[in-house]
Amino acid sequence: MSTPKLTKAEIIEAIFEKTQVNRKTIHAVVDQFFDEVKLALMEDRVVELRGFGTFEIRTRKGREKARNPKTGEVVPVQNHGVTVFRPGKDLKKKTWELRE
Repeated sequence: MSTPKLTKAEIIEAIFEKTQVNRKTIHAVVDQFFDEVKLALMEDRVVELRGFGTFEIRTRKGREKARNPKTGEVVPVQNHGVTVFRPGKDLKKKTWELRE
């Protein structure tokens, strides 16, 4: 069973239905929002959205003996950045009992 996805287009449509603001305007605002989040992360800033959660870049330690899952070949992996999301208190509380 796969989990249903929510796309950016569906988010834009939902906002349109609730606000009746022009779809092009909503699309531009949503795109700009994501651009600002990406820019902040690329500048090594933490993005905190109160009531939702926090995005940040963390350094993942490299390894000498990682394996390529397709070939099984041993390959070295350097230290690299990964984007991490930590849900905020409200989101954590609301999602706690969604799945058994």
